[in-house]
Amino acid sequence: MKLLVKAPAKINLALDVLHKRPDGYHEVEMIMTTIDLADRVELTLLQEDKILILSHNRYVPDDHRNLAYQAAQLLKGRFNVKQGVTISIEKTIPVAAGLAGGSSDAAAALRGLNKLWDLGLTLDELAEIGSEIGSDVSFCVYGGTALAKGRGEMITELPAPPTCWVILAKPFIGVSTAEVYRQLNLSGMHHPNIGKMIEAINHNDYQQVCGNVGNVLEDVTLKLHPEVAQIKEQMKRFGADAVLMSGSGPTVFGLVQHDSRMHRIYNGLRGFCDQVFAVRMLGGRHSLD
Repeated sequence: MKLLVKAPAKINLALDVLHKRPDGYHEVEMIMTTIDLADRVELTLLQEDKILILSHNRYVPDDHRNLAYQAAQLLKGRFNVKQGVTISIEKTIPVAAGLAGGSSDAAAALRGLNKLWDLGLTLDELAEIGSEIGSDVSFCVYGGTALAKGRGEMITELPAPPTCWVILAKPFIGVSTAEVYRQLNLSGMHHPNIGKMIEAINHNDYQQVCGNVGNVLEDVTLKLHPEVAQIKEQMKRFGADAVLMSGSGPTVFGLVQHDSRMHRIYNGLRGFCDQVFAVRMLGGRHSLD
């Protein structure tokens, strides 16, 4: 038996860090939404009691470091599953890009294995298990658009944002999320207005969404990697309505509504950057069907 599950990327329309918690994590508030840029995760049932990871991408680990492997291992242990699985991951989402590619692969594995191993878990139960794997996994289990709080695992569903193009540009560098958080100075930073972004989404107000994008991690990553700042400037110059770095970077995204301007920005960036995509926001949550 085989199952194919899509694992879409996410972008942060707003990302705020409130303080460092006693457990070492940072308390965050983020508005996240899934986009139509996805890995393909194929799950093949094995009667043998083992987990195999297959990927042609040399940056994707094939052992316990892989988050999809961890998802399978967690379900096997918790529910005493004696069957195994081969998890084939076809990467489209750039690795170490601030787009939650690994987290989304893990979430896709959770949703797919729930069906493959006939576990009968709800999305809420899968999201709770996902929170043990990584901070973005809970959101990726649900997909759609949400406010994420805590360390990212407390999810409140939001409506889909206004329809627009999302142009993504990733330079040929990886960014260490841990290093970005280590260098984050919480005093005196400009915090995005999460409440206003929620209001803009609730009112389907594109201009207000564009006016309230913000990411407190940007300053750190831009200092560490000046090429990210250059991409931001290029996107603005080409006419994007809003430009922001996603997550801890280095991917920068621009929002635009008009097809002609999308093509101009996309073509302009392709001569300047390694990986460029023009996609739509997905809007709706995943289902277990």
